[in-house]
Amino acid sequence: MRLQGADGSSSEWVLHEFAAAKPIRILIADDHLVYRIGIRSLISAEPTLKVVGEAADGESAIDLYQRLQPDVLLLDLRMPKKSGIEVVQAVRKMSPDARILIVTSYQTEEDIFQVLEAGALGYMLKDLGRESLVEAIRTVFEGRRYVSKSIERQCAERGSRQALTAREMEVLELLARGLTNRELASVLRISASTVKNHVNSLLTKLEVADRTEAVSYCLAKGIVRPEDM
Repeated sequence: MRLQGADGSSSEWVLHEFAAAKPIRILIADDHLVYRIGIRSLISAEPTLKVVGEAADGESAIDLYQRLQPDVLLLDLRMPKKSGIEVVQAVRKMSPDARILIVTSYQTEEDIFQVLEAGALGYMLKDLGRESLVEAIRTVFEGRRYVSKSIERQCAERGSRQALTAREMEVLELLARGLTNRELASVLRISASTVKNHVNSLLTKLEVADRTEAVSYCLAKGIVRPEDM
C-alpha cells in the first residue's frame, strides 16, 4: 500500500491483516459416546472448526439444531428415537439451507440414496480418517456435495435402475417375510393376478430371476433390512 506524506514524498508500506477467521460451528449427533469424544478431539485440533453441541439421539439432534443453528451437522445414520433420515427431513424442513454431513458405519445402497435424496450434502464412513473428515466438513460447509468414489459408484448404479413403486416395496417386504402370492393378496386386499403382476414387475426392475434372489439382493443393498422380516 503506497502512502503519501505531508511533504509530497511517498513511501511503500506492506499492510498485514491478521483477522481471525470465524470457525465453522459443528453439531455432532451420534449415539456412541466414545465416537463423539473422538470426533470432538479431532475437531478441537483444527482452529477453523468448533464443536458447539452434541446429541445422543435423533430427537435431541433436531432440538439442538433448532436452538444452536450450527454451520454443519455431523449425523450418524442409525440413531435412537429418530433415524438419520428422519433427522435430515426435519432439519431441512425448518432450515432448507442446512449443511448436513452423514458420518456412519453403514454403506448400503438404499441408505445412501435415501439420505442424499432427503437433502444431506455429504456421506462418509467413520473409518476414513481425520483428513477426510476435515475435508468433508469444509466441502459441505461451502454448500458442495461430498461423497467418496465408492459411494458415487453405488449412487450411479442405484440411479441406473428403475425405482420400485410404493406398492412394489410393500410386496417386496412381504416376500421377505416368506408370504405366498395368495397370502400377499389377502394382506394387501388385492387380487392374486395383481400380486403376480407386481412381483413380475419388481423382478424385472431389479434384474433378478426369482423372488428368492430378489429378497437376497435387497437385503444386501439395504432396500429391505433383517428387522423388517
